[in-house]
Amino acid sequence: MANTEKVALSIGEVSARTGLTTPTLRFYEQEGLLPPVRRNAAGRRVFTEGDVAWLEVCAKLRSSGMPLPEIRRYADLVREGAGNEAERFEILRRHEERVQQQVTDLQEALSVIHAKVEIYARHLVAGTADELWRNGPECDRVPDWSADSAQLGEA
Repeated sequence: MANTEKVALSIGEVSARTGLTTPTLRFYEQEGLLPPVRRNAAGRRVFTEGDVAWLEVCAKLRSSGMPLPEIRRYADLVREGAGNEAERFEILRRHEERVQQQVTDLQEALSVIHAKVEIYARHLVAGTADELWRNGPECDRVPDWSADSAQLGEA
């Protein structure tokens, strides 16, 4: 098919392809994230490949934490067309910055979790896991709060 815009997809097909539930698709339409969705002769929503691609972008923006009003603003700007590219860019740039900070925060959390998993693994192999937390938390990177911190074993 040369023109993918002509493909008519049902809401169920779009749901299956995007992973968005049909209520979510209806909600996105109601919230103005989509251009007006066409309907067939029976009154059922009909989506195009372009709608699916746009929904995939919206889903990624939403799952990465972009608030619905920002997605709506971005969608409105896209529909308005030429002349507002700098504002669209700024919306995406700010969101990219927030997501990058989230990734950094998650990497730091993962590092701490990995250290705790290693502690548990060593204690399980040694048969001493029942001693964990007996005298307080056991961490590889415990700040030197006092001379007593050495009593934590893995400090």
